[in-house]
Amino acid sequence: MQIALQSRHRALRAVSAVRTLLRDPNDTSQVFQLIEALQGPTPKHLRTRFEGSRTGARLLAERPRLLTRLSDRTALAALPEGSLGRAYLAFMDRGALTADGLVEASEVMHAASAGDEVGEWIGDRMRDTHDLWHVVTGYRDDLVGEVSLLAFTFAQTGTRAMGLLAAVGYSRMTDPDHRRLVVDGLFRGLRAAWLPGAPWEELLAEDLAVVRTRLRVGPPPEYVPVHVHELPAGGLFSRAAA
Repeated sequence: MQIALQSRHRALRAVSAVRTLLRDPNDTSQVFQLIEALQGPTPKHLRTRFEGSRTGARLLAERPRLLTRLSDRTALAALPEGSLGRAYLAFMDRGALTADGLVEASEVMHAASAGDEVGEWIGDRMRDTHDLWHVVTGYRDDLVGEVSLLAFTFAQTGTRAMGLLAAVGYSRMTDPDHRRLVVDGLFRGLRAAWLPGAPWEELLAEDLAVVRTRLRVGPPPEYVPVHVHELPAGGLFSRAAA
C-alpha cells in the first residue's frame, strides 16, 4: 500500500511539473521536480556506467567540481580563441546565463540524494554540463534547441523525464523541420560518445571542432530558433501556437 501511494504521489508530481512547464518553459525547477519524480533506475545506471568507464571511474575517484571552473569567467576568457571554453562563455553571455543559474532550481535533487555523496556528485555534474552539451551539439537555448537536446540527453542517459519532455515538445510542434531536428537529436545521442563521462575540465581548452569530433556529435545543425517570448499566450507549443 505504501509503495502504491508513493507511486501515485510521484505520478501526480510529474503531471503537475509537465503542466507547469507547458505554461512557463522558463520554470526550470519543474524539470528537476520531474526528474526526481520519474528517476526510476537511472541514477543506478549512471553510476554503473561511470564505474565501468576508465575516464568515468577516474572522475568518480577525484570528483572534480566543474561548477568552479565554469564560474571563473576570467579563466574562460583567457582560453584560446575557438576553444570549447570560449564558445561556452559566448553562449552564456548571449543568453545572459550564469554557470550557477541551475543550482537553486536543482535543490529537490539534492534532497533526494541526501547522504549519497557519489549520487549527489553525479547529479551535480549532469546539471553543470547541460550548457556545455548545448555548445558541443550546437543546439541553442531556444525551445526547439532545448527539446532537441532533451531527446539527445534521453538517448545518452535513459532519463525518463527527458524522454517525456522531448515527446511532449515533439507532439506540440507543427513545423516538420523542427520535428526532424528532435528526431535527429535522439539519433545523434545514440551515435555520440558518452558525454556524462567526458573529462570536461580537460576539454575546455581544446578547439571546439576537435572536441565535437572526439565526442562524435557531428556538426551543429542549422534551424530557425523559437523563443518563449515569440509564442502566443498559452505556453510552450500551445494549441494556440499550432
